[in-house]
Amino acid sequence: MKSTATTQVSFHFAEVDGIKVFYRQAGDPTAPAVLLLHGFPTSSFMYRDLIPMLADRYHVIVPDMPGFGLTEVPDKRMYRYTFDQLAKTMQRFTEVLGLERYAMQVFDYGAPVGWRLAMARPERVTALITQNGNAYEEGLADGWTPIQRYWKDPSADNREAVRHFVTPEAIKWQYTHGVKDLRRVAPDTYLLDAALTARPGNVEIQLDLFLDYATNVASYPEFQAYFREHRPPLLAVWGKNDPFFLNAGAEAFKRDLPDAEVHFFDTGHFALETHLAEIGPVILQFLNRNRSLAR
Repeated sequence: MKSTATTQVSFHFAEVDGIKVFYRQAGDPTAPAVLLLHGFPTSSFMYRDLIPMLADRYHVIVPDMPGFGLTEVPDKRMYRYTFDQLAKTMQRFTEVLGLERYAMQVFDYGAPVGWRLAMARPERVTALITQNGNAYEEGLADGWTPIQRYWKDPSADNREAVRHFVTPEAIKWQYTHGVKDLRRVAPDTYLLDAALTARPGNVEIQLDLFLDYATNVASYPEFQAYFREHRPPLLAVWGKNDPFFLNAGAEAFKRDLPDAEVHFFDTGHFALETHLAEIGPVILQFLNRNRSLAR
């Protein structure tokens, strides 16, 4: 693998239907594109170290979704924070940037957003990489139980019961649970996430998205039908100690995509934070094997 010491990452805003979408970009714009979608409660920052590893050979684009990171949604926009709407915004983002074909890496919330993008424009998506990004009910761990109660009964009490997921302590726990060597978890990750999540009004946005996550589970059969029909090359790289998405969810991709590649790593939900040196080359090799599809 080439040295990434001189790879330059640049930072931008794109105007997307009245929303200022922040994104990171690196690599030759004429090279095959790779779109990286983050999850909860983080942002494009989670990919900061992976971007240079990919940018030697690929044009890497990493946006912050509305409600996360540095993306700005004006109050007057009256934005509806649902996964359908996040996907529509990300679809428009790719159009504004002129991304006609791209591989896509997803994580956590980025998965149901990414699956929607792929279903809407399957001819544009050349390959899929999922890092703890689920599409199967057997992938849902017990960590979802309080949120599942909220889906069934969105009462004020059940909404209050899931509020702890957006506290600084819970956000830190997402980074540290299942990690054997906590020295490998950079504190600025969970501190930044906690600070951005705590911005005025943002906690309520996150609670709205917790409720709407039920639409993702309801859409799993549609996502799976997309896999079977379009047969995209798929790589799953999975932190096997994830408290939210079980290893069975990673293995399940093989049911609909028999050629799917599945790799497990002895870490937690934010696997890239502790195992980038192991996961990064696997991602790069997968992209290289499927590079011809990007043209």
